[in-house]
Amino acid sequence: MEHTLTTLPNGIRLITYDMPSTRSVAIGCWIDTGSRDESEEEAGASHFLEHLLFKGSDEWSARRISETLDGVGARHNAFTSKEYTCFWTRMRDEDLETGIEILAEMLQRPAFRQSEIDSERNVVLEEINMNDDDPTDVAHEDFITAIWEGHPLAPPVLGSRESIHAMTRDTINGYWARRYTPYSVVVAIAGNLPENLTELISDRFGSWEGEPTSRLLVPPPDVSRSRATRRDTEQAHLVLGSASITRNDDRRFALSLVDHIVGGGMSSRLFYEIRETRGLAYAVHTFRLPFTDAGASATYVGTTPNQVDEVLKIVRDQLGLVTESGVTSEELERAKGHVKGSLAISLEDANSRMNLLGRNEITGQEHLTVDQIVEAISAVTHDDVIDVANAAYDGPYVIGAVGPFDGQDLEEYIR
Repeated sequence: MEHTLTTLPNGIRLITYDMPSTRSVAIGCWIDTGSRDESEEEAGASHFLEHLLFKGSDEWSARRISETLDGVGARHNAFTSKEYTCFWTRMRDEDLETGIEILAEMLQRPAFRQSEIDSERNVVLEEINMNDDDPTDVAHEDFITAIWEGHPLAPPVLGSRESIHAMTRDTINGYWARRYTPYSVVVAIAGNLPENLTELISDRFGSWEGEPTSRLLVPPPDVSRSRATRRDTEQAHLVLGSASITRNDDRRFALSLVDHIVGGGMSSRLFYEIRETRGLAYAVHTFRLPFTDAGASATYVGTTPNQVDEVLKIVRDQLGLVTESGVTSEELERAKGHVKGSLAISLEDANSRMNLLGRNEITGQEHLTVDQIVEAISAVTHDDVIDVANAAYDGPYVIGAVGPFDGQDLEEYIR
């Protein structure tokens, strides 16, 4: 069954997918704003708002929100990225109106009580402390900072201790008023849907007023640098990668196959060479960071510090092999089977469907059916693989790392 997209007169988009065989619904309110849209004074405001909107409005307190959702067995949460924020809940179909009412109230009429801002400020600071204590997170942030330094994508989603300490109620309210408007909101709902769903959304969201938002798009320059946070850790945490294709690039289907072959699973080249054959690491995988105007493809490995040179050499060698020679027919067919199977399994529940609908709509991606995606995956050729591998893996290289060394100690592996 196809999705349905409706735009309300005030600009809010409602996208739905009916799954009548289920007894639940998943609702997501997606806002077209993230850390890349913040000024220096607002650094971390998108994520701070993710916390603060759950504190509720004058009518719906934080306690009333949590008790009401707990009372119907609902699951709820939110997440913030560099380009969007999402507030979601999943519940029984008969409780849908309650979920819509709470989300509408949170987004449109936040109270921003000073006492709650101050208490939640401490929670966000603890979250920053927690991430700073995780060397894997630090290595990834070092990589992002290195590859996109000076670009709106570079600053961390959480902000800094300094920006969170300094953020005032006026700053938070100003950011919310500027970025949270009906034109920047997508309501995505999947599950067992009532016939009057559009009316329910219109009743709760239809009177929201505001102006369209915009975003500065600036393709970043290609760079080659290494950035390391020196710590006496038992493991060195390494992220090596380079600029890659953007989110809507037609080659993304081919890249999903290359990523799986190079480092996406237990049969991947890097997993086999680094872990299975040589026992140099427990965790090794590739990943992609796709955005509107930039992209990155990278490999993460955690290994003992005295094995860093060997591991980085293997990663560079394997990337070189796939850019020069591509992959075998067996690898390509196995990757196609994996991606098709994972796709089908991932869309079996309402929450996964809602996430796919909401993310695609808020980022401007085409809504493809499962059959269309499978067809695109099946059509990928060996030549497509080599083309996208060179676009994603052929440098200039960047390294982000944590361990008992400095960035210049790793520079030979970015040349």
